[in-house]
Amino acid sequence: MGDMREIRNIVILTGAGVSAESGIDTFRSAGGLWENHRVEDVATPDAFARDPNLVLRFYDMRRAAIQEKEPNAAHVALARLEEHWPQRTGGKVLLVTQNVDDLHERGGSRRVIHMHGEHLNAWCTSCDVRSRWWGPLIDRPPCPVCSARTLRPDVVWFGEVPYRMGEIFAALREADLFVSIGTSGAVYPAAGFVKNARELGAQTLELNLERSQGSHHFHESRLGPASEVVPAWVEELLR
Repeated sequence: MGDMREIRNIVILTGAGVSAESGIDTFRSAGGLWENHRVEDVATPDAFARDPNLVLRFYDMRRAAIQEKEPNAAHVALARLEEHWPQRTGGKVLLVTQNVDDLHERGGSRRVIHMHGEHLNAWCTSCDVRSRWWGPLIDRPPCPVCSARTLRPDVVWFGEVPYRMGEIFAALREADLFVSIGTSGAVYPAAGFVKNARELGAQTLELNLERSQGSHHFHESRLGPASEVVPAWVEELLR
């Protein structure tokens, strides 16, 4: 993967595979919460307009489920890297996640961008304020700020623009190393980050259970469960 001494700034993209071992279903897992729902029925603005109760019940289930899960060794290792890497190199570590759970934060990470939103937020479509939210939305509770009963999950649905893209692309421009962990490489724009980073001169590494759809864009791929390959890679980097 090149000379570690040349690496200062690291951008890490994580997907569902990093939380799978914590018991959070990936989008395509058999037997998971997604299995009985088509994306078009629960994860688009049209679905919400057509059947808001179905969508709210679905996300209420997801919100409740993640609060019963715990971070795994991969989450903890990434937090350790974020803490120690700047001390060793003067560089920066930025974690960009497609996941809408809070396991990175509970694992200890602080520099996290949730490009697809967060289950534990509710977005008021009346006043455009996002509030921390742990309970259900199905009963149309009032917004804590404006009292309108127009809260929806603060999750980026298919057809909506991911959050904080300007910050993400700015970080990719400064990155010496781009790492993708637990992603299928099927969902854009995140799937295109490796190509952006590589064209800008960064080294690129994939840590995944199996090769992603964009695996050929990476300089190196290391395959295995996230709870094994991520701590091993972090240990190697900090050593």
